[in-house]
Amino acid sequence: MTDRFALVPASYVYLLRDGAGGTEVLLQQRGPVPYMPGHWAAAAAGHVERGETAYDAARREAVEELGITGVDLEFVLTMQRSQFGPAIEERVDWFFTARSWVGEPRIVETEKASALGWFPLDALPEPMVPHEAHALAHLSSGVGYLAYGWDARPGGGGPGEAVRAGSDDRPKGGNR
Repeated sequence: MTDRFALVPASYVYLLRDGAGGTEVLLQQRGPVPYMPGHWAAAAAGHVERGETAYDAARREAVEELGITGVDLEFVLTMQRSQFGPAIEERVDWFFTARSWVGEPRIVETEKASALGWFPLDALPEPMVPHEAHALAHLSSGVGYLAYGWDARPGGGGPGEAVRAGSDDRPKGGNR
């Protein structure tokens, strides 16, 4: 019998708007937190709680982190991530976008975020949380599934190529 591992689920919300140079995304700069302080990330994101759907978690995070409601979520993609370490390093992330919401986004959790800003999708700030930069690069591609972290897998390889939503093709090769 194989040992089973636990996946840690999370939802991400990318608020989008039309800007002078194209589509812009609202990002937060992570404050003095244990994971990637100072890096830019989704303005609202967090773990899916027990009994909650990924959609429910995305809406809750938008309220808790940005103070907005009525977020009109559109599912974009799912990412499976691994660092091939303890169970906490195995993750599944759901990414949503929204172009409509109620309220003005603001930093609500001031102890976790140090800045909030709109950036063109083709000119993201540095440094970015790496797996989120990977997701943002595929945001408009129609890809429904991404894998992240398989390049570092001991022994190499594993499924990792992006697969278009609705595709019957199995992933082949490593991550890009």
